[in-house]
Amino acid sequence: MTFPALPRLMLAAALAAVALPAAAAPADGVSLAPHRAVYDLKLVKSHGSRGLAAVRGRILYDFSGNACDGYDLKFRQVSELDSGEGKTVLSDLNSTTWEDADAKAFRFSSQNRMNEQTGDVVNGEAERRAKAVAISLTKPKHKALRIPPNAVFPTEHMRRIIAAARASTTMLELPVYDGSETGEKLYNTFTLIGKAVAPGEKPPADAGAKVPALAKLTRWPVTISYFDQLAESERRKGEQTPVYVIAFELYENGISRKLVLYYPDFTISGEMTSLEMKKEKPCK
Repeated sequence: MTFPALPRLMLAAALAAVALPAAAAPADGVSLAPHRAVYDLKLVKSHGSRGLAAVRGRILYDFSGNACDGYDLKFRQVSELDSGEGKTVLSDLNSTTWEDADAKAFRFSSQNRMNEQTGDVVNGEAERRAKAVAISLTKPKHKALRIPPNAVFPTEHMRRIIAAARASTTMLELPVYDGSETGEKLYNTFTLIGKAVAPGEKPPADAGAKVPALAKLTRWPVTISYFDQLAESERRKGEQTPVYVIAFELYENGISRKLVLYYPDFTISGEMTSLEMKKEKPCK
């Protein structure tokens, strides 16, 4: 199991949504806060033939950067999955990314270890051009790819969601490229944005409660469904189910809390147990 990028987030019906034009400019007026957050994972629900008895794990999300130098993300998820039949799987996913503040360039590197054995290793970069997003992979093998020019990278995706939420837009549909799996996957995403929670309303009891600045910010319940881009025709017919879904509450500075990850056979929650606000490096 891997966690989707946040930085990188189940709906079968195709609904009307806002779409980006090709090579659209980055979302204006959205400022993302550098921070380091830890989320503790646990099993909420198990169902289906491949359900689980227990899940234990933790996510580290370390985000930094600014609107001049771009955005850096260090992400790690360690998960122990217990089938209840005497079998456990330990998954350790490490990834680092850098994204240009103008959403024109993206670098990514990740490694996934399963039961102490090295699994997928991915390395590459992407560049937005006039007619396509050009991807150059060096691992797992050298390969050049091109995807549609309206595809966005993970940080820009988050900025678009915040901009849409501020504009009272409730639905957003975007193709997202995050370099996951073997670096060849493009997801179609469908985002639902719920009613805003005004500053001071419904105060959280997690680590965010210890950061007074968050109490002054608006947040929104957000649900993002990820669909396999290759099966888009099925989704349009209402026949395709998402690969996975993530729900969370999103502050207007990009911090997320109250994570819920929906997979076909189980559901996992992520409680924010630690939050450290980092000093933003000023633009030169």
